[in-house]
Amino acid sequence: MVTAVAQRLASQRKEIDDTLATFTLSTTQLQEVKAKMRVELERGLKKDTHPTASVKMLPTYVYRTPDGTERGKYLALDLGGTNFRVLVVKIRTGMRNSVRMYNKIYAIPLEIMQGTGEELFDHIVQCISDFLDYMGMKNTRLPLGFTFSFPCNQTDLVSWTKGFKATDCEGYDVVDMLREAIKRRNEFDLDIVAIVNDTVGTMMTCAYEDPKCQIGLIAGTGSNVCYMEEMKNIELVEGDEGQMCVNTEWGGFGENDNIEDIRTRYDREVDGGSLNPGKQRFEKMTSGMYLGEIVRQILIDLTKRGLLFRGRITERLKTKGIFETKFLSQIERYSSHLWHKLRSILQSLGLDSTCDDSIIVKEVCGAVSRRAAQLCGAGMAAIVDKIRENRGLDHLEITVGVDGTLYKLHPHFSTILKDTVRELAPNCKVDFILSEDGSGKGAALITAVIDKYLYAMRFSDETLRDIMARFRREMENGLGGDTNPTATVKMLPTFVRSIPDGSEKGDFIALDLGGSNFRILRVKVSHEKKQTVQMESQIYETPEDIIHGSGSRLFDHVAECLGDFMEKQKIKDKKLPVGFTFSFPCAHSKLDEAVLLTWTKRFKASGVEGMDVVKLLNKAIKKRGDYDADIMAVVNDTVGTMMTCGFDDQRCEVGIIIGTGTNACYMEELRHIDMVEGDEGRMCINTEWGAFGDDGTLEDIRTEFDREIDRGSLNPGKQLFEKMVSGMYMGELVRLILVKMAKEGLLFEGRITPELLTKGKFETKHVSAIEKSKEGLTKAKEILTRLGVEPSEDDCIAVQHVCAIVSFRSANLIAATLGAILTRLKDNKNSPRLRTTVGIDGSLYKMHPQYSRRLHKTVRRLVPESDVRFLLSESGSGKGAAMVTAWASRLADQTRQIHSTSIS
Repeated sequence: MVTAVAQRLASQRKEIDDTLATFTLSTTQLQEVKAKMRVELERGLKKDTHPTASVKMLPTYVYRTPDGTERGKYLALDLGGTNFRVLVVKIRTGMRNSVRMYNKIYAIPLEIMQGTGEELFDHIVQCISDFLDYMGMKNTRLPLGFTFSFPCNQTDLVSWTKGFKATDCEGYDVVDMLREAIKRRNEFDLDIVAIVNDTVGTMMTCAYEDPKCQIGLIAGTGSNVCYMEEMKNIELVEGDEGQMCVNTEWGGFGENDNIEDIRTRYDREVDGGSLNPGKQRFEKMTSGMYLGEIVRQILIDLTKRGLLFRGRITERLKTKGIFETKFLSQIERYSSHLWHKLRSILQSLGLDSTCDDSIIVKEVCGAVSRRAAQLCGAGMAAIVDKIRENRGLDHLEITVGVDGTLYKLHPHFSTILKDTVRELAPNCKVDFILSEDGSGKGAALITAVIDKYLYAMRFSDETLRDIMARFRREMENGLGGDTNPTATVKMLPTFVRSIPDGSEKGDFIALDLGGSNFRILRVKVSHEKKQTVQMESQIYETPEDIIHGSGSRLFDHVAECLGDFMEKQKIKDKKLPVGFTFSFPCAHSKLDEAVLLTWTKRFKASGVEGMDVVKLLNKAIKKRGDYDADIMAVVNDTVGTMMTCGFDDQRCEVGIIIGTGTNACYMEELRHIDMVEGDEGRMCINTEWGAFGDDGTLEDIRTEFDREIDRGSLNPGKQLFEKMVSGMYMGELVRLILVKMAKEGLLFEGRITPELLTKGKFETKHVSAIEKSKEGLTKAKEILTRLGVEPSEDDCIAVQHVCAIVSFRSANLIAATLGAILTRLKDNKNSPRLRTTVGIDGSLYKMHPQYSRRLHKTVRRLVPESDVRFLLSESGSGKGAAMVTAWASRLADQTRQIHSTSIS
């Protein structure tokens, strides 16, 4: 028995060792990588082979490194991520290390990152203008250096990376675009003398400290190298004398399949699931953006084979990106007496690990990060040997300037990298010095936000179109008779069959219940010279104990408020038609019947779900006995919004609410609605899109923060889309992100106050205030100070950026689901181009300074074959409820006339 167990354990150990052996590179293999990299470096330098070379070897037109004699005052711009830094650098005459810097960090809003090139460069120039005002230097014509960390052939942008998508830039001269923007502003002039990327900037920064520094290395989220090459070897540039810095863009190494022998099936899995399959293969094996994902793929495979975690794969482990590269650094830092810390990391991923599991996970992390460092070392060995041979030296002494979180934070990466270079380039003595300047604390904060926490909240248009397609399928499931019972998007018929046509008239009461405030309106529609609408309204509070009490108490409260309103209007003796805006998911069998399916928005009144709310209200009114009401129609707030806007624009056929909650309705062809008889004409469908994703459809785009929000809600597992986009949850989502960042020491110097830990303390209105363009940072400081965290300016910038990403994700997701509705309307009409109006209401849409613009722009990109007018509902949904009631009342009168005529 003991022998059998021992054999089984030995067999399992061999399987694990065999798996990790694929990441072990022998000295011979590393020499081959070095040789292949050398070949690609040469191919990138030569004119004939450059077009097909995987390592592009882009000339930078930087001809030398600093020699210590530099002096004067310079302006520097640094654009390489979602922040933009402007600096004045003062170098004192002839004194090495005598450098003073003054800088200011500016956030780049996502809509500008993904807008037009003109908008991006106008924003950059606006920031420069503000900085020059701040420094009192607007009348000084300074030389300008521009760190532009994207692939350029020199001043022409080759391609955007890092989430930038600004149009009309790729293939254009970046310097020309900056000059044109400066001309448009016409406030100052600058002498643009240099444009470099971050590797070049790192090399130059370190070269000022060490004249032997002639190589720059970035080993962080991405991976790249530059170095000083002999001009005579650079065939893309005229001239043979001297040197020039070449930006290798070595992340593309392997795109011509020349390192397939060392790529594993896990590398191929990660590559296939990336945004750019087949591209940047070397980077995907060496950079921080991908190492955690490689580890996750290995852990899944070992678990499937019963070698880890008792063979149980958790849902969290299945989530792409959940195993962050920072975990590698943390796990490899822990020695055997700190296994409990390693296990706590695994527990945070939902993994119940034994001591043996922890040992295996650490071995996996070590194998992946060791290979990454060795590959970078092999590439670096190829470069230093090339420089040595260029100079005809037997022995080379040279320094590499380095920046990047992987090199800085991983406990072993830098040591393995240096050891590999030493082994593969024995004739070169290579020193590595760290660039201490980086991009400033504020830039580091924002990079941390994007890379560590919020990368999953940023969507490409390709991803948004995929979400559109998913929602379109859910709409069709909701409309189908067979598929409706299991559909998450319920597509409820409202029995509203047309939008206002201008003939409506009469005196109506409208009730509006959808939140903690309850509104009653009297709506008078008259036709004298033109159709006019007069409205008087009153708001009544709905206390928490009633919202969470019994259904009879809730409807008694509504009936009491209605009685008070009629008393004040002196109409208690009249039996006016009543329209009821009831903003919760209901099933209709006719216009004046609505069975509540489920409460949302924190309502929990008992005994109402599954009941007809019209009967419950009528019962409460009858119990009072002091007035009568004729409830003609029940609609939800989206339908009311569509009808309100339809009164002003008869092309309106979609209604959306983006406020505390979110929902949409639209006019669907009857022939497509299986739950309702008849094929002629149209009917308004209440999508109840807040439940989109309740079946797991959106799991790949939900984040750890979304899951935490859901777990703490009143209805876990329900209304998942609404929890990602609506105002009820947005502030809380931001708060959870800030708490995590503070715990990591990335915000507020690690201070976490009781206020910051209190649920609901960070409200969605705070998100709107912080994102205001002029006073946003001031508001951020005020709000964060009230939470007791004493924020720095960098903290405020980072928090503003968190707010922008969370709200932009909401606008993008709403645009995708609205895009699905618009394409369905277009297909229903069989029209090459859709012209329609969307009626819209809700506090998030109205009050947030950027939300509406972001939504409109994304819809235009996703549905280019449409002309969509967004019409804001100025009077809420009450007028719309009155319009539906007018239509229902007229229909009832016609029915009575027909009935009386048939009797007579």
